[in-house]
Amino acid sequence: MSREAQPWHPPGVGAGFELYTMGWNLKEDLRDCMVAAAPYGGPIALLKNHARKEKSPGARPLLEIYSASGLLLASIPWKSGQLVQLGWTASEDLLCIQEDGTVLIYNLFCEFKRHFSMGNEVLQNHVLEAKVFHSEFGTGVAILTGSHRFSLATNIEDLKLRRMPEVPGLQKPPSCWAVLSQDRVTIVLLAVGQDLYLLDNTSCSVVTPPGLSPSAGAYVQMAVSFTHRCLALLTDTGYIWMGLASLKEKLCEFHCSIRSPPKQMVWCMRPRSRQRAVVVAWDRQLLVAGSSSEGIQFVLDEDSYLVPELDGVRILSRSSHEFLQEIPEASQEIFKIASMAPGALLLEAQKEYEKESQKADEYLREIKEQKLLPEAVSQCIEAAGHEHEPDTQKALLRAASFGKCFLDKFPPESFVRMCQDLRVLNAIRDYQIGIPLTFTQYKRLTIEVLLDRLVLRRLYPLAIRMCEYLRLSEIQGVSRILAHWACYKVQQKDKSDEEVAQAINHKLGDTPGISYSEIAARAYDCGRTELAIKLLEYEPRSGEQVPLLLKMKRSKLALSKAIESGDTDLVYTVVLHLKNELNRGTFFMTLQNQPVALSLYRQRIEGRVGALQNALDEFYKAKNEFAAKATEEQIKLLRLQRHLQEDFDKPYLDLSLHDTVSNLILDGHHKRAEQLYREFKIPDKRYWWLKISALANRGDWEEMEKFSKSKKSPIGYLPFVEIAVKHHNRYEAKKYAPRVPPEQRVRAFVLVGDLDQAADAAIEHKNETEMNFVLSKCSASTDAAVAEKLNRARAQLLKK
Repeated sequence: MSREAQPWHPPGVGAGFELYTMGWNLKEDLRDCMVAAAPYGGPIALLKNHARKEKSPGARPLLEIYSASGLLLASIPWKSGQLVQLGWTASEDLLCIQEDGTVLIYNLFCEFKRHFSMGNEVLQNHVLEAKVFHSEFGTGVAILTGSHRFSLATNIEDLKLRRMPEVPGLQKPPSCWAVLSQDRVTIVLLAVGQDLYLLDNTSCSVVTPPGLSPSAGAYVQMAVSFTHRCLALLTDTGYIWMGLASLKEKLCEFHCSIRSPPKQMVWCMRPRSRQRAVVVAWDRQLLVAGSSSEGIQFVLDEDSYLVPELDGVRILSRSSHEFLQEIPEASQEIFKIASMAPGALLLEAQKEYEKESQKADEYLREIKEQKLLPEAVSQCIEAAGHEHEPDTQKALLRAASFGKCFLDKFPPESFVRMCQDLRVLNAIRDYQIGIPLTFTQYKRLTIEVLLDRLVLRRLYPLAIRMCEYLRLSEIQGVSRILAHWACYKVQQKDKSDEEVAQAINHKLGDTPGISYSEIAARAYDCGRTELAIKLLEYEPRSGEQVPLLLKMKRSKLALSKAIESGDTDLVYTVVLHLKNELNRGTFFMTLQNQPVALSLYRQRIEGRVGALQNALDEFYKAKNEFAAKATEEQIKLLRLQRHLQEDFDKPYLDLSLHDTVSNLILDGHHKRAEQLYREFKIPDKRYWWLKISALANRGDWEEMEKFSKSKKSPIGYLPFVEIAVKHHNRYEAKKYAPRVPPEQRVRAFVLVGDLDQAADAAIEHKNETEMNFVLSKCSASTDAAVAEKLNRARAQLLKK
């Protein structure tokens, strides 16, 4: 339905339009399925028959994944444990959370990727409820167990489980709960009756939203906005509170006449919009509630499911897929009844021009007299981006093009870019593709991510045509997509290795940016070693061939390739690998057949110490004490590295002293690292820097804490804070902030995100520079109290 034909509602409430007539022919109601839809027009996962208790094969749960238009991508019978929740990652992998706390990860085509567990406590107490959430750290999972405790993993790619504090006296599951993100810390907000509790890493606190009505009642539903900035709370009296997720400011409230608990409540708002609205869904009724005292109610023909988006809400049902949004300002200005906005007049002028009517000149003259023609053109271009129907897009772009003809210096870039963007959007919105991105979502997602999503769906031709149309660089566009295609091609086992290798080479040739070694590595991972070897024949860089051949245990072929390359370092790498892999007799027999490798081995290993010893003697004869001492140290280090290499089967030869110590710490050999520290008299400060850097890279925070307490740090404790923050671990960094000297304490607290304590420290020092530094880090929306405290202190300081 064109936006021109839609009924218009008060600002902030919005209008809806149909994206697709769904092609999935569902026999079940959505309420009888477990549903999860990915944001940004992503795929839809359905689990059918999940609530049935029969054990017959026909009643086995069925997991199906559809495009947003309802086309089936893949399906599998569910043979694993009882599922509690489905959810999607930011990279469009499906998370299946089981009752025992196991999380299974599948791709878009129901192909299993991996699994992980949420810990023993979850296993023992089972999962009552689960939520998949997104934050700046990545995709996370939150679990409510049978013991009414919460467990979190903020990033499933770097799994670190957190058990949240207990809620005192909690004997039953909370009526509703949500995961929030405040100051880069993930917290849980839960409701028990009329009380709200906030769980952070260490404590449980009772909170009261500002401006909450005294007669609000008990909480039954809560919703966090797509950007995590806003929170909505619904009570059993029909009262809806809307405010910031920090619970520091109320935005508006709404009184609803329906008292029964809803199925869903989600936010519906555009980025940077001043209008606020939530959509509340019951079985066959939908309410859009905003800052206005009157909401809009829709009667639904079918059971529906709401999917929150960046700029609106998708509404799924058995027969249709619709999008509800706040009307963009440019569209509202142009299409509202009797609009005199410059964009509306320009659109009318263009229509009259096509009719060859003189009214076109009248409309155009009116715009030009007000000097609003550039604004009119920009308004039409912007409104075209927000339209879903190609006919309306064309009408608006024709109007913009018509208006540009009467402007001397209107820059064409915005018009050309919008035409390109709309062509891309219309291509992916096609029913067969089924990615209904809006212009706002597309700009947030970026073309690079969109191309990745087309590749994930194996829509390689469309992705390549887009790259060519947008004239993206080879490496960023076509080459990358062809490489993905080749990696997919090697998984197809219906053709011989020779046929697949030739097909890939014929398609890819010498395309810039293509790495045959990466494709060969994928073939090897799929168990096709011979195909991997054939593909490596097309790899022009020996440095890329050799490591994979070694991984495939084709060491002799790797040695031949290394010798052909003429790269002595590469040959030496293979020789070392052979030495560790083969017994002594086989090793020397292999080298006998490769004179170049044998000669190099003798030169670089056996002759090294002797050459250095000769140099040492000469230095002593010349009475060059400094050079003699340095050579002696090098001989000692070389011998020690040789022993380390033999003991730990790791390459230590030719590393610097510092790299040797660092690698030992990274590998967990702390006593050997201490030995080098003492034997080579490494300065304390340098050793402490080396050790904490290596421990942070290793992620061994427990060992770092022990080390910090072993004796007084010669480098202070600010480096501990800086390194922990650098590795995105503010929880560990906070342990060291109080131990930092007073003159560095403000910086430490700012680094860990504790602006309140940073402000206290700056005020205690009576240092205006430090106060200004903390103020510069304060956000007007979340740190108003801290800023006010600093401003008061600064004012008092200036009075003195």
